[in-house]
Order: sequence, then C-alpha cells, then structure tokens
Amino acid sequence: MTLDPLLDSSRPHPRRGFLKVAAALAAALPARLAAGSPTHGGSLPTRDGGPLHPQPPRVDGERLNAIVRVFRQFGGTDDGGTTRLAYSNEDIEGRRYASQAMGQSGLEVSVDLAGNLIGRRPGTDPAALPIIIGSHLDTVPAGGSYDGHVGVAAALEIALTLHHHRIELRHPLEVVIFQNEEGGKTGSRALVGRVEPHELDIVTASGFTIRDGITRLGGDPARLDEARREPGSIAGFLELHIEQGAVLEAANVQIGVVEGIVGIRRWNVTVRGARNHAGTTPMNQRRDALVAAADFIRAVNDVATNTEGRQVATVGRIEAVPGAPNVVPGEVRATLEIRDLEMDKIASVFAEIEERARAVGADHEVAIELDRFYESLAAPTDPRFRDMIEASADALGYTHLRMPSGAGHDAQSMAELGSVGMIFVPSRDGISHSPREYTAPEDITRGADVLLGVVLALDGAG
Repeated sequence: MTLDPLLDSSRPHPRRGFLKVAAALAAALPARLAAGSPTHGGSLPTRDGGPLHPQPPRVDGERLNAIVRVFRQFGGTDDGGTTRLAYSNEDIEGRRYASQAMGQSGLEVSVDLAGNLIGRRPGTDPAALPIIIGSHLDTVPAGGSYDGHVGVAAALEIALTLHHHRIELRHPLEVVIFQNEEGGKTGSRALVGRVEPHELDIVTASGFTIRDGITRLGGDPARLDEARREPGSIAGFLELHIEQGAVLEAANVQIGVVEGIVGIRRWNVTVRGARNHAGTTPMNQRRDALVAAADFIRAVNDVATNTEGRQVATVGRIEAVPGAPNVVPGEVRATLEIRDLEMDKIASVFAEIEERARAVGADHEVAIELDRFYESLAAPTDPRFRDMIEASADALGYTHLRMPSGAGHDAQSMAELGSVGMIFVPSRDGISHSPREYTAPEDITRGADVLLGVVLALDGAG
C-alpha cells in the first residue's frame, strides 16, 4: 500500500474518516520501512571532528512530507489551513495518529501526567540522559498546516529512520508532542513546574478548560506537579520549526541556526482621563484618554525603533470606554508587549517607555498605569548545539544563517532542564498563523536531515 493516495491534502473533507485514514497509514508504514530509505555517502562530524557513521542515513523525504500532509486530515480546512485547537476532538485524533506512527517506529508510547504524548527509544547506556526531539500539534484558530506539524513529523521520521537502519543510540531518544503550545506552552511548562493552579481553570479556544483538556488527553491535572522533571535530567532538546518570518527566504538561505528564543513581557495598560460630552466639551478642556493613548502608542514605537538592538515592542490591543461616537473617552485599555533575547534589555526598554508614559500623562492630564501580567524568559541556545547544527548543514551542503527566534516555542521551557537547539526552515513570504502558511517539501526534508545529523552527533559527543 502506498501512502500518497491516503494523504492527498486537496481532499474536500479532510476531517472525514480519520480513523480509517490513521489505520490505513499505520498499516502502510511497515511496507515503507521494508522498502527502505535512501542513504548517501559522506560523514557527519562529531564534537571532536571524527566521523560518526561512514554512510550516515538520510530521512525519507517522501514519507516525511506525507506525514505532514496527513496531519491535515485532523482539522484541515478548505482554504489549505488547519484548525486543530488544543484539547479538541481534532487534537485527540491527530495525537492518536501520531501515537500509531510512534508504535511503528519501535517507540514505547505513553502519555505523561501533563498530557504530553511521549515515544521513548531506549539507549545502550543505562546511565545516559535522554535526547529529546519534538514539537506541538495544536494550532491557533484558522491557522496554518506547518507550525508545529513540521517539527512533529520530523521527529517521527527520525525515529522511523533509526528504526529502519537499526541504529542504536547510546542515549535514550524521546519524541515528545507537547500539549497546548499555542495556548501558553502548557505541556512544556508543566515539565518545569511553571503552570500555576489558577491556569487550570482557564477556558481555551476549544471551549475546554486546561484542567478538563489535560484529562481528555489522558493526563491527570490533580497530579500535575509529578510531571515535573529536574534540571539537568536531559542530554538536550532539539526542535525543528518553520521560521514564521521572512529572513531565510529573503537571504536565500536554507537553514536557520537559532541563537536563542526571545523573552517576552506583557503589561495591561490603562489610561484614565475624563469622560464627557463630545459636543459640549471644548477641545482645550478635554482630558481625552484616547488621544493620550495615541501619544503613548507613538512613544512605544519611537523607543523600540530608536534604541540600538533587535528588540520589538507592540501595542496589540486597544479599547476605548465607553466607545460611543458622541462621548469623549474617559478610559482606554490596551496592552504592551516587549521582546528581546536579553531580559535586561527588555527591562531597559520598558523603563524608557515608562518614563515617556509619565510625560504623556502629564501633557494630557491623565493617569497611565502599566501592570505586568505575563513573562516568558529568554532562552539562549547552547553554543555547542549551534556548532553541531552548522556542521550537519555543512556536511549536507546546505547554506545556513544564525538568527534569533522572535516567536516563543516549547524549547523555551525545555531550556530550564538542559541545553537546547533549534533549527529553522524557510516560511514562504514570512507568513504564519494563517492558512497561507507554507514551507516547501524540500525545505522540510533539509531541516529533518540536519536534525538527524545533530541527533547522531550529540549521541556521539558524550
């Protein structure tokens, strides 16, 4: 049985018959394994520069991209995108398929107490710490079909490749599909003990609370603390992901070597002026909260633009109160977000914005309050992993570029457990979180081949 007829992403009703599709694909996998995957000459370097395998394996690009396409069977939309919200039926269906693929890869499959799906491959050294690879399957509403999917498919394909070639690793290998990445990285944050009790009652985009969602996935929210892993308990975490930006495409570069994942801080902004009648209040007597908010927004843009560095600052939401056409707004509610690879830089940018806010408030006789409500710590990648990614790309003849990640990823949480590395592949037009999101099959294959090389190099490095 061949895979492609089952995985045609142009099918008009991608959610229909998911059980038949998953079962048929699971049955097809052994045939593909028996048929074999291509190998190529050359040697991937180890940490000390020696060869790791005289003929290192390469992933099966056809099978890899077929896996990417089949994920669209679970929540795919007619416009080419995917809506697979965390904890939804589509999410459960996609995980069920991934679990079957894990089994066909010789992995021991389990669900941890946080609801993360894990496939484990034992290593030859009982004392060796696990190498973890993976990503997430959940999407934003009306999202794309590559964000997260590519990293999961690559991790599954690497497990399939190792299984077929009968390559034994010294380290255990874990393929992890993290739950609810798009809703706050719940699955990976649970592994480092950063999910607060109140979060369990948050209602997610699928309509389920996080508490109920964890239960639906097979976890146990009452025992969430037991899902926590200790710092230093992993040999490393590696994640392949689409760039979600246009840097690689614009530079005509094939592989992004991620230097780190930006830290994020967010504030609720409240501007308090005086509500009054729009027709009877002279312009020079107004304390217009919206006009002040406009000056504040311009100040945020000015500070972020004119400060040296790669920081970004965004006012992404604004609401005028009462919001009537004939009332001078007495209050404005907004948000402020600042991102940078260094938390100290975020703090310094915020300090200048805060100073500018005080000046705006004084000019307009309004009060501007900034209350922080969210923080995600910056996570630099391990320099050794960057070198390994570049060495793997060089051995395969792929161009590469070091770059930051402006988006948050599960690797950000995993950095609290040990070293992390991230590989980016190009996104067409830099579009993500949209049905127009697209990464070419050959780019996906290149990224997976580089990831496989790094897994082998890390396993041989000690």
